[in-house]
Amino acid sequence: MSGIGSRLRQERERLGLSQKAFGVIGGVEANAQGKYENGDRAPKADYLSRVAERGVDVLYVLTGTPTPTLVDNLSQIEEKVLVSYRVLQKEDQDAIRRLTTTLADLSAIHAAKNRQEPSDV
Repeated sequence: MSGIGSRLRQERERLGLSQKAFGVIGGVEANAQGKYENGDRAPKADYLSRVAERGVDVLYVLTGTPTPTLVDNLSQIEEKVLVSYRVLQKEDQDAIRRLTTTLADLSAIHAAKNRQEPSDV
């Protein structure tokens, strides 16, 4: 497997989604998603638009060249974290991604709880 299908699968796996879940996002059945990934069918523009809204790098899927990351608005600490992340092996990047996703989710839950609790003032 190579080309668009392979890169589409890589993006789906990067986002941690099953073919069925990814197909739902793109508006297709799981079997169509499988055909896209196997190279048996080519995805249409509306499908690509929908998956792009969920974080898929469509430029990478279509060309093999990742969309450049704008670093103009990153702090020095954020830039250092990003550079360090990029040199890690895929398994380590996956672990970091899971960790930061979990921490962000917990932070959002904590913030929501703090908004709901009456103040003691």
